[in-house]
Amino acid sequence: MRPYIVWPWVSGLVALAVGLFVARRELAAGRGLDKLVVLGPLFVAAPLAAFGAEHLTISQFVMGAVPEWMPARLFVTYFVGVSLFAAAASLAVRRYVWLSASCLALMFVLFVTTMHVPNALRGSDRFGWIVALRDLSFGGGAMCLAGASGVFRRADGSSRLSTLGRLIVGLALVVFGVLHVMYPANAPGVPLKKMTPPWIPLPAVWGYLTGGVEIAAGALMLADRQTRAAASWMGLVVIVLVLVIYTPFLGVAVEDKDQLEALNYIWDTLLFAGTVLLVARASSR
Repeated sequence: MRPYIVWPWVSGLVALAVGLFVARRELAAGRGLDKLVVLGPLFVAAPLAAFGAEHLTISQFVMGAVPEWMPARLFVTYFVGVSLFAAAASLAVRRYVWLSASCLALMFVLFVTTMHVPNALRGSDRFGWIVALRDLSFGGGAMCLAGASGVFRRADGSSRLSTLGRLIVGLALVVFGVLHVMYPANAPGVPLKKMTPPWIPLPAVWGYLTGGVEIAAGALMLADRQTRAAASWMGLVVIVLVLVIYTPFLGVAVEDKDQLEALNYIWDTLLFAGTVLLVARASSR
């Protein structure tokens, strides 16, 4: 099996296993959906580790996404890969979380402004903007985690950074939900180009249901009403999508490029689930 298939899997699973061991006491003490909220940082750490491995194993391919005006593009690719590993380790072992979350938020904002928005402006369809909003929501989740860790904390214990992150993630959910209602055939979660395969029962129903839940959860987050519950349930829905919709993609992938695409959809959607759960983690009970 190709290194760019094996090492992302190994890196992601190791980050998840280490995080589960470190969080075992908090996980045991949690009740109901609070257990899922505990796992939020781990669902971010595992994809970050996987993508870090991709940066190091298929660096020439990843370098193609780096803007041509940037100097030392290969160095930037390796630097981002190592940074993703560092952030994943920080979240998994719960050390310097305020710093890694702040840097992650900044990194995703830079991705959006330097790569995704220019690509979307040059594109002729909606998917470039969806990718930009997806990565901005990843940054929003990191903002929530940084705020919950004390960055820009107010006297009442809240954080301006967490508020901004909640609004970003809530807006992304509403937009994605509307798009799922308009285009229910796209694979649910983040409505990218991948279509729900016909061998999954009632493919359009998955899109409509996911869209409805995303609109409701996003609206509650934007209004800051029952934010923790809305984000927790939304996170659970996305985890179900990872298991039921996206994991089978890997089982039917034969070619290396198809396996890589399936893995990226799994890690991306898991990262989106972790992002939503970070909003819950930053919200009061």
